[in-house]
Amino acid sequence: MERNLKNVLVISFGFLLLFTAYGGLQSLQSSLHSEEGLGVASLSVVYAALILSSMFLPPILIKKLGCKWTIAGSMCCYIVFSLGNFYASWYTLIPTSVILGLGGAPLWSAKCTYLTIAGNSYAEKAGKNGKDIINQYFGVFFLIFQSSGIWGNLISSLIFSQASNKVEISEENLACCGAYDCLTDTTNTTGLAEPSNSLIYTLLGIYTASGVLAVLLIVIFLDQIKPDQAETEKEILETPSFCSTFLATFQHLKDKRQCLLIPLTMTSGFEQGFLSGDYTKTYVTCALGIHYVGYVMICFSSVNSLCSLLFGKISQFTGRKLLFALAAVTNTACIIALLLWKPHPKQLAVFFVFPALWGLSDAIWQTQTNGLYGILFEKHKEAAFANYRLWESFGFVIAFGYSTKLQVYIKLYILLSVLVLSMVMYGAVEYLEAKSSPGTPTATKKENVGPLTEETDM
Repeated sequence: MERNLKNVLVISFGFLLLFTAYGGLQSLQSSLHSEEGLGVASLSVVYAALILSSMFLPPILIKKLGCKWTIAGSMCCYIVFSLGNFYASWYTLIPTSVILGLGGAPLWSAKCTYLTIAGNSYAEKAGKNGKDIINQYFGVFFLIFQSSGIWGNLISSLIFSQASNKVEISEENLACCGAYDCLTDTTNTTGLAEPSNSLIYTLLGIYTASGVLAVLLIVIFLDQIKPDQAETEKEILETPSFCSTFLATFQHLKDKRQCLLIPLTMTSGFEQGFLSGDYTKTYVTCALGIHYVGYVMICFSSVNSLCSLLFGKISQFTGRKLLFALAAVTNTACIIALLLWKPHPKQLAVFFVFPALWGLSDAIWQTQTNGLYGILFEKHKEAAFANYRLWESFGFVIAFGYSTKLQVYIKLYILLSVLVLSMVMYGAVEYLEAKSSPGTPTATKKENVGPLTEETDM
């Protein structure tokens, strides 16, 4: 047990170090590289590459390299993205974003495979239930991994707070903040001028070093799969070919319920994309300064993690319908408020209320949508979750793709429209389920399945 637990902790802290860097960088892209929308364009490319990567790369790399070296190699892709930010241009950031996206799917797949093999191996030796041990290992992993959103954003805010070149923000510049933004570079209109290159390089140096430490931790301390576990690894990796996986993913669309769930799945990508791409830039950076972005995203991450745990537990008592309704009402209220609110530095608390409420609703979208997929498509989980990853990633790609082309109020109306459509379609799914199985309660204990869904954030 001690050796297996050591490997679980090595992977967990490796991911913590890696995503401390990537999470902080993702939150800053729209504010740090706002020229011609370079930052959000790079994020759109990341998720587009992730779509391609998830379809064929994971089984190929894991079979050739094994779990340990697939994890280490994929982590290097994230380091390359950090290096690309040192000299951010279309010729450096876009190619490194492609590399990161291609490395994302193998990284998470190898991690899941390793923890599954380790859990089954220990369970077999100890005479315990394999699923129970695997769940314990994943619980330890996410307990450690979830805090990465806090540390990465805290580092960025503390470093950018060191800037001494404070300038007074004018009411004229504040008029360009919020829903009716001026589609300009908001970084230079804030109460804190654009961070100096020395501060930016310091931050990027810390993030790069964090990624390098993650790779070294895996290479030095993570045990390779033992020969007696090789058969288990082969069994887990006996996956269909790219063509068959691709076809199965789209053949699953013949199921009416899957088609109806597409807007709900894309809503997750849209709302996360808006918060990290638009709210951080046109509300926080514009009115307060880039040094507040980290603090705001810490608020979101903290509430999101706590609520993911909470809603995963209480869904068996409340049922998914009530939770989906709560998320829809919360998001709708936030969207309407963001349309009406004119951000001002004197209203500091309000800047944190929105990400807190956003974190609450996002926790529901993540846990309950994944749980819904697991329940509705129990016999075709692989194809169903491939569709989940596909459509959520498309939501990210679209949200980041049009980020610099439209004013914020238009994006809020688009988000509201997608949200309303997704709720109507979800209602149709519930109606079909109730019609096909009358007398069967919709809320079952099976619904308490979703908290592992943070993986969709790469």
